[in-house]
Amino acid sequence: MISRKVVHIGWNLEYLMFLFTRLSGASILILAAVGLVMAFIMGARQQMDLGTLLRWTFFPNPNHVVNTVADVQAGWQNGFWEVMQILIVFFGVTHGINGLRVVLEDYIKGNVLQTIVRVGLFLLWIFIFVFAIYVIRAG
Repeated sequence: MISRKVVHIGWNLEYLMFLFTRLSGASILILAAVGLVMAFIMGARQQMDLGTLLRWTFFPNPNHVVNTVADVQAGWQNGFWEVMQILIVFFGVTHGINGLRVVLEDYIKGNVLQTIVRVGLFLLWIFIFVFAIYVIRAG
């Protein structure tokens, strides 16, 4: 295996994605903590088991817990939770697609093939993000 080039500080894609990976990982943890604290404040401690609570923390969708908890639509289906969902999906999908890009570029040689892979991953990112927003808004 050939090692990757050292990331040079500057405004290039590699350095920006290096920074984004660190910031998005921290952002996902912060968003999950906010979701968990808010769920506890709203009474999830008495209404949910641990598995449902963790699923709610990372994807706060009232439809996930509707069979477990009575009447969750009123308190938890609002703009705040939709923004939380969209942010978690954005950071998670972008973080994952960037990691996949880094792994694939380690094994792919040639600028043309790397460009094709980058375009394909960008289109995959757009598809996943648009589909996730559709699911969030339709739910």
